[in-house]
Amino acid sequence: MSILDTFDPHSPEILTPSHIAAPVENCPEVFIAAFKEQVLDLIRQNYGAEEIGSVNAAFVRVPVYRFSYHGHILGCYPTLLGGPAAVGVLEELIVMGLQKLLVFGSCGALDKALTAGHLIIPSEAYRDEGTSYHYLPPSDYVEIPTAPRLKEILDGLGVPNIMGRVWTTDAIYRETADNCRKRREEGCLAVEMECASLAAASRFRGVEFYQFLYAADCLDGAGWDARLLGNMPAEGWEKYLRIALEAAIRL
Repeated sequence: MSILDTFDPHSPEILTPSHIAAPVENCPEVFIAAFKEQVLDLIRQNYGAEEIGSVNAAFVRVPVYRFSYHGHILGCYPTLLGGPAAVGVLEELIVMGLQKLLVFGSCGALDKALTAGHLIIPSEAYRDEGTSYHYLPPSDYVEIPTAPRLKEILDGLGVPNIMGRVWTTDAIYRETADNCRKRREEGCLAVEMECASLAAASRFRGVEFYQFLYAADCLDGAGWDARLLGNMPAEGWEKYLRIALEAAIRL
């Protein structure tokens, strides 16, 4: 038996998210999630976010907040790195009341020409991870059906963007030259670590998942180029947060 045989839509789950989490009164339906604490700091400082609970996926306490933006009640939380942890947090938030999720964060560019100055909206994610195979039947890619709607929103906001495939991997130190080439030839614009997992879990649970990415480092060239990875200026976080907030209230 391989991971391709693990999807089981028939027998019941032994441990369910509702064993761990419970519905929260007045929980926002729409949440944004970011990977950087700097983004959550901005929300707490500028929008008076109040903590309404927490989840404890992967033995890490993740605070969950509610706040108001231009009269719209939104939720936010700092999601965790990697498919298993990110999905564990999402599962518990769905029990709490989440119905729509917008995730934004960095990625590694596979085509520096196409992604320069543009946000990337994943339309499909290559399933080079394990979590998605527990939520959907096996396939090379998982589709993100909400991508056209997010592109429409970003286009309406005047935000440069490009929609295309991405590569979700569990192994950041095994992004080999040949695998980068193969994914690029299939139309992948970037590599990241959560999209396929979150897309599969969201579809299985019947919630809407949206994502946009910005290229931090670059794997398109003779060697790795760190570029903005680990060096994002404060105005960068503010810019991407504003885009996420404006998109979230339009979902």
